[in-house]
Amino acid sequence: MVLNYNGGEHVLASLRALRATDWPDGELDVVVVDNASTDGSDAAIEAGFPDVQLRRSPENVGFPANNLALGDLEGVDYVALVNNDAFVDPGWLGPLVGELERDPRLGAACPRILLAPAFAVVELEAPAAPAGAGDGRALGVRLYGADLEGVDVLDRVGGAVYGPEQDGQGRTFRWTAPDGSIALPVDSGTGPWDVALELEPEVAGTVVIEADGSRRAADLAAGERGRFELSIVGPGRDVINNVGSVVLSDGSGADRGFQQLDGPEFDEPADVFAWCGAAVLLRPRMLEAVGLFDERFFLYYEDTDLSWRGRMYGWQYRYVPGSLVRHLHAASSVEGSPLFRHFVERNRLLMLAKNAPRGLAIAAPLRFLGSTASYARRDVLTRLVRGRRPHLGIVRARLRSFGAFCRLLPAMVRDRRGIRSRATVSDAEIESQLSVSARVGPR
Repeated sequence: MVLNYNGGEHVLASLRALRATDWPDGELDVVVVDNASTDGSDAAIEAGFPDVQLRRSPENVGFPANNLALGDLEGVDYVALVNNDAFVDPGWLGPLVGELERDPRLGAACPRILLAPAFAVVELEAPAAPAGAGDGRALGVRLYGADLEGVDVLDRVGGAVYGPEQDGQGRTFRWTAPDGSIALPVDSGTGPWDVALELEPEVAGTVVIEADGSRRAADLAAGERGRFELSIVGPGRDVINNVGSVVLSDGSGADRGFQQLDGPEFDEPADVFAWCGAAVLLRPRMLEAVGLFDERFFLYYEDTDLSWRGRMYGWQYRYVPGSLVRHLHAASSVEGSPLFRHFVERNRLLMLAKNAPRGLAIAAPLRFLGSTASYARRDVLTRLVRGRRPHLGIVRARLRSFGAFCRLLPAMVRDRRGIRSRATVSDAEIESQLSVSARVGPR
């Protein structure tokens, strides 16, 4: 089943890949739920794929539009969700079905989801920077720019790089680890590619980048910006999008393996806390027992919310490395955009209010307000004291997300009572399954 909203050529490519699935004729039905597209992609699907069942939603209701098809699974053995910007390998389905057939405790089987482009890789060595209190990351330098063939790809860089942040001047950067691989997305698997990185250390020292025998090094003072240019021959490498999902001990959902280079460490099956809605095979009996996506979430965390509910009712999920899917991550909403941040921040708090053990459900919004106060102190009060214009963007956006959470909180509390009255797994067991790993990506 494919959910489409203005998928353009991506959704047509996704359907062509599904059509090439290695599976017996007549035993695989493809359904597209169109979420009120306005780009003509629904008409293109109807014209180009007459064998596909097309169901139209009268309005865009976000990811829970999947419920239009998930509510009618009579006679269906298993149901797969595949994003309209995800492209399955021909042999993707067999390993997932095999795993669900072997283990009736499993409510879902998760494929190896790789980021769709190949990646050019450079190696970084940099002085270690001190992390702040409560920050468990190993920090290297701030990455302010990542140009590939003259195009800025900072928002799509993978490897030993953390998520986007803003400095005191409102400039976007990403922390790197002190050493490791930096992966830049490329359109083809062969080079050469010209790369330019703008790096700024927190601690004075020597910064080195290297690729294909080319090496660039510079001694930089703390806060000094350096530009490093080199050419990468290739070939491109694969980077992980998701190999099952986790929930961290602070309640944040995350993609296991996110932005790490694909390698042997991901070749073994693994039981995981949750699954990613970009590509997953679900057991209909689990959905009958647990329910469907929460339509109030609209976008993001609805898959983690449903996964968590299933865990509380005793269902388990497994990552199956032999199943391969490629995904254009956040092609519609763009990770780090205001839309992305609003729903991620709001829905994480909603999910915890609804499902989490009491202590975590209470602590999460308090921590959110504390973090917002820190941003206000840095971006508003400190700048006013220094006679500078305040930056209100982050604080205003976070308060808007929190206000939206508060409006839905009473409904979440009511749902919480009903869910917990049916739960078969204790809070202690759930808490033992939360992850403390930092090598994951934000949902």
